Amino acid sequence: MTYRSPKLREAARGRPCVLCGIEDGTTVAAHSNALEHGRGIGHKAPDFYTAFLCVRCHDLVDGRAGKLSKEEKRDMWMRAWVKTVAVWFNEGIVK
Repeated sequence: MTYRSPKLREAARGRPCVLCGIEDGTTVAAHSNALEHGRGIGHKAPDFYTAFLCVRCHDLVDGRAGKLSKEEKRDMWMRAWVKTVAVWFNEGIVK
């Protein structure tokens, strides 16, 4: 069973993107696409592998936009995830 947490997913609502800083109402809890994070075909990674990303940054890390390499997308998502985890702990979302 994959870990699901509405609290972690909902925490993205109304926040700025942790990468570009835009605050346009499109920020979501973007799941990791890395296989080692538990995702597979038709199966999202656990909710503790999410990052607060706007639609533009989400499209970049998911490969729907831009021409980033696999390594660039992974690095971009990982930087966002580290910043997101810091928000969870600094704001008491996760204790």
